[in-house]
Amino acid sequence: MDAIQQHMLDTYRAARLQEPAPPLPGTHDVRTLRELRDYRRFEAVVHGHLATGRLRAALGRLLPSPRRRTPACR
Repeated sequence: MDAIQQHMLDTYRAARLQEPAPPLPGTHDVRTLRELRDYRRFEAVVHGHLATGRLRAALGRLLPSPRRRTPACR
């Protein structure tokens, strides 16, 4: 059963019980992702890490920067 079929069943059940209909699937996805991002930033600060720029810093440690490369033999 996919999300639309589940939503249709929930809407039918809510109508029979005279309850408000549930929100459509995907309605609160953006808000949920923002809350997850904020929570991860909060946890980083609590543990003494950077709150922002962590991905860029990690990639900077893993990947060599073009500015740090030595020029090829001429």
